[in-house]
Amino acid sequence: MSSVWGVDLPGGARLRPSQPHYAQETEKARRRDRHSLGTTPLAVHNPADQRVSTHPLRKFCTMVETNGTKPTAPVEDYTPENILVTGGAGFIASHVAILLCKKYPQYKIVVYDCLDYCACLANLQELFDLPNFKFVKGDIASPDLVSYVLREEKIDTILHFAAQTHVDNSFGNSFAFTQTNIYGTHVLLESAKCCDTLRRFVHVSTDEVYGEGEDFETDPMSEEHVLEPTNPYAATKAGAEFLVKSYFRSFQLPCLITRGNNVYGPHQFPEKLIPKFTNQLLKNLPLTIHGDGSNTRNFLYVTDVANAFDIIMHKGTPGHVYNIGGKNEVPNLEVARALLKLFDKEKEEDTLIKFVPDRRFNDLRYTINSNKLHELGWTELMSWEEGLATTVDWYKKYTSRYGNIDAALVAHPRMLNTNKEDLDESTQKVIMKQHKN
Repeated sequence: MSSVWGVDLPGGARLRPSQPHYAQETEKARRRDRHSLGTTPLAVHNPADQRVSTHPLRKFCTMVETNGTKPTAPVEDYTPENILVTGGAGFIASHVAILLCKKYPQYKIVVYDCLDYCACLANLQELFDLPNFKFVKGDIASPDLVSYVLREEKIDTILHFAAQTHVDNSFGNSFAFTQTNIYGTHVLLESAKCCDTLRRFVHVSTDEVYGEGEDFETDPMSEEHVLEPTNPYAATKAGAEFLVKSYFRSFQLPCLITRGNNVYGPHQFPEKLIPKFTNQLLKNLPLTIHGDGSNTRNFLYVTDVANAFDIIMHKGTPGHVYNIGGKNEVPNLEVARALLKLFDKEKEEDTLIKFVPDRRFNDLRYTINSNKLHELGWTELMSWEEGLATTVDWYKKYTSRYGNIDAALVAHPRMLNTNKEDLDESTQKVIMKQHKN
């Protein structure tokens, strides 16, 4: 395909010099929405008079602004062939890989994972004998290997889940979060930019990039809400988002971003709230609740989230952000009580619930508006009660899935601290070592 400046292509699209082939798919959409794209990173359109204004609290939202109008939908559903799922041996991504492998036998699913402490090949065991599944062990921050896999497997679609995700860890070894979440994403974007077969890049972010819901009267946050991360984990996810947006604008890389609520279900490493409480009860340990337990989270069952990614991959529009939110907003204390009920230990609440010092900063709540995703046809199917019971049953059956998990069940687990030193101290040692060198 010619990449000479000004060459006319079918449908009226035109390619810039050295533009990859996917620019052909996005150029017309970019021209159609050009009236609503800001001229600077802080540009905001005023629908009242169509003048461009600037403001320090520019609401970085969808990469293609719509001036309050309904986002334009793709002309037809996108059909992938070769899909790379980064972090695919982890929690959510393993369910997505399983869904896609079984539902679409004509798709090839390549899982790329470094098998960090919170990942497990057993999560993918049911796929090992399927002809459309392949596993590659590798670090997302390894440019040569990432580029090789994209080229060798002729990847046309990337679902980028690989990340460090535990907030407690980010208060200590925050460098690991920058390395994986920001640098790793940059490596993947640069490799994708140079991949001739790439047609979709779905970046998995989090609702934590929005920051704290101010109170319980605040409306759910839409994709247009300003990003105000309050912890190092959320900050690195926000930083990764801006890299993704820059590659969409600068190189026309066909990117989409998702921001999801808290997810629970089978395969989740026991450092997170629900599997942690479940495993504490299985070991007759008290449930350690940060602060007074009034902080709330919206919980989504993992198969509902996998279905959301199925829909977004096929029906989502490049340049857009999609919230994946549920309707089950539950205080942490009530999560503990619901689990006590499932274990028939309600009468032991006074001894089995232990309030511990809170995190350095703990957002009161996250609540997001998912209307945009609902318009694509997604709906939440699993009830809170059934999802919680199913999750507990799974952990009772697979108690040894992650080996010795005692370190994850303490009040403030820091699983990246492999040498047992305090992570704040170890971080300072890294800084001093770099200074000496």
